[in-house]
Amino acid sequence: MYSILDIDLDYFNALTDSARRLEELLDWAGCPVSVVVERHNHAFARWRRLLGGRNTSPSHILHVDEHHDMMDERKLPNMANFIYHVMRTWPRCQVHWLVQYPIDCPSMWLDQETWSCLRHRFSRGPNRPANWPRPDLVSVCTSPEFVDRKTRSTLLGVLDRYRKPSRGQGIGRRTTPRSEP
Repeated sequence: MYSILDIDLDYFNALTDSARRLEELLDWAGCPVSVVVERHNHAFARWRRLLGGRNTSPSHILHVDEHHDMMDERKLPNMANFIYHVMRTWPRCQVHWLVQYPIDCPSMWLDQETWSCLRHRFSRGPNRPANWPRPDLVSVCTSPEFVDRKTRSTLLGVLDRYRKPSRGQGIGRRTTPRSEP
């Protein structure tokens, strides 16, 4: 089993105390953030590179985002459809869209046959499903065009404390103490 925690900072737009909410997610993760990108589809490319050498595919992705990112079936991944490509690339992967206020559903954007194939592996809701595995990989999308400057700055400050240390500083070890929820 291999699990990914995928966070887009736009998730925190409508939440109060966004810094604390991000800290709670990263504390639950129990491992440092190792992928930081501006556009979400770049996270998918990084995951494939990181997992390619291991012949591993993720079994679970916790997709923390304001958007489900399955808005079309174009052949190339983009920031609006990369979860669609994730689910097509890794046909056994379960995806949970952690969302407080869903604005729509993938069934509105994907053709009926495609959605029928994917829907049994896709769930959504404001809480992690019970027994969802802690991640082996944490990635963050900063989405500068979707997050106001002040919120983004605050969240990046939190993120800096949870990033994977640079070489010579205990690679792969936690940079902040882990607290249990």
